[in-house]
Amino acid sequence: MQQKVEAIQEELTAAVLDITAGGGAVALKVNGQGEFLALKLDPEFLKEDAEMVQDTILEAVKEAAAKAKALNEEKMAEATAGFQMPGFM
Repeated sequence: MQQKVEAIQEELTAAVLDITAGGGAVALKVNGQGEFLALKLDPEFLKEDAEMVQDTILEAVKEAAAKAKALNEEKMAEATAGFQMPGFM
């Protein structure tokens, strides 16, 4: 079981999720562990209203975090499928 979890953790570290917001004006890369790997902003987008830029970046960050968490939970559920803790049913 421990080896299976370690293998999945390595897989999650290697998995790269691409997230975009604002019609592609903001692009993020995050791995399955939730570590942010890259951020790219369209230079034309930065000419927009500061509050809109901030909101769009925040939207992308939230989406990236949610997708990384979902992937992590999905993979960990696969690793623990069929495993029951003693005393739990």
